Amino acid sequence: MLRRTFIGLAASAAAIGLAGTPALAQEDVIKIGASAPKSGPLAGGAAMTHWPNIQLWMKEVNEAGGLKVGDKQMKLELVEYDDKTNGEEAIKNIQRLATVDEVDFIVAPYSTGLNIAAAPAIARHGYPHIATTAATDGVNQFAERWPNSFWMLGTSTQLANGIVATLAAMKDKGDIGNKVALVNVADAFGLELVAAAKPALDEAGFEIVYETSYPLGTQDLAPVISQAKAAAPDAFVAFSYPGDTFALTEQAQVQGFDVPVFYTGVGTAFPPFAARFKEAANGVMGIGGINSSDENVKGYLEMHKAELGSDPDFWASATTYAGLQILGQAIEKAGTLDKAAVVEAIRTNTFDTVIGEVSMPNNVNEKVWTVGQWNDGVFEAVAAEGLPVAAEPVKKSGWN
Repeated sequence: MLRRTFIGLAASAAAIGLAGTPALAQEDVIKIGASAPKSGPLAGGAAMTHWPNIQLWMKEVNEAGGLKVGDKQMKLELVEYDDKTNGEEAIKNIQRLATVDEVDFIVAPYSTGLNIAAAPAIARHGYPHIATTAATDGVNQFAERWPNSFWMLGTSTQLANGIVATLAAMKDKGDIGNKVALVNVADAFGLELVAAAKPALDEAGFEIVYETSYPLGTQDLAPVISQAKAAAPDAFVAFSYPGDTFALTEQAQVQGFDVPVFYTGVGTAFPPFAARFKEAANGVMGIGGINSSDENVKGYLEMHKAELGSDPDFWASATTYAGLQILGQAIEKAGTLDKAAVVEAIRTNTFDTVIGEVSMPNNVNEKVWTVGQWNDGVFEAVAAEGLPVAAEPVKKSGWN
C-alpha cells in the first residue's frame, strides 16, 4: 500500500495526484486519513473529483495557518491509501488508518459502493463520515444505523425523479415522445437509481422500450447502444460510471444514435467529457450540474482552476470540497479533536460552503442539483431540489 504523509501542498502539484512534501517538525498537527481509488475502474473518477479537492482544501487551510482548535493553530497532515476500487481493500485501509496511523479524522471514500462498504469500519472507530460522492436511498436508514455518517449528494430517488420530471416536462411541451431506453451499471449506484426510475417513468406515462444492465468495468458497450438504437426511443437514460459514460457516448456517435434526450451518469459532468466530444457534447444530459452564476460556485470554480490548473467536475467536486469545509469548520466549532464532539458539531450547526449554507440536522443534505446539460462548455443544472437552476432543458440536435 502506498503511504504518503505531508504538511502543506505545493501550488504546482498535479491536480490528479497528491505530490507529498516531507512532514515538518511540528507537534500540533491534525492527521487526516484518506482511502479512495488510485487504480481500478473508479480511479479516473476519483482523480477528477476526490483527490484534487483534498489537495485544494489542505492547501487553503495550511496556507491560512491551519485550523484553530481551542487555543492552538493546527496544520493538516495527510495519510493516503489506494483502495483499488475494492470494498475489502477500503475496509482494510480504514482499519489501518485508525489503528496503525492513528489519524485524527478520515475523509469519506469515493463512490456509493465504497462509502457503504467502509461505513461500518468508520463508525466502529467513531470518525465523522461525511459522504460527498454517494447517492443512495438508504441515507435515512444509514444515518440511524451509523449516527456518525452524513450524506450530502442526494438520494437515488431524488436523482431519478430529477431526470424523469425533466423528461415529463419535455414530453408535455411536445419536445419528445414517451419511449425510453433504460440502462444501468450493475452496482449499488446503478441498481438503486434504476429501481427508483422505473416506477417514476411508469407513473409519468413513459414506456420502457429497452432495458439492460452491465457489470462494473465492462469494456465493450457497443451492443448496448446498438440494441437501444433498434428500439427507437425518444430518450436514452443510462445510470453509468465514468468509463461507461464515455464509452456509451462514443458508441452513440459512432453508430449515429441520434435521440432527442441522451442522458448518462457519473462522468458526464467532467470537463474531459466536453473536451473529448467538443460541440457534439452540447445537449447531452447527465446527473448533477451546477449553477455557475451562483457567486459561491463561481468562486470555487475560479479557485480550483487557479490553484490546480484544471477545472473541477460540474457536480460532485463542489460538494466534495463543501464536505471538507464542513469537517474543518466543525473541528473549529467543537474546539477539540474529540471525534464525538465533532460529529455533534456537524449535526447541530450550519456551515458556509462553496455550495451555499448547509445544515444536516437529520444527517442528510436535502438541497441538491439533480440534472445537468452541456451548453458551450458548461454543464449547467436544469433540475434541482431546493436550489436554483441555471437553464431550461432543451432537445439534443444530434451528434453532428
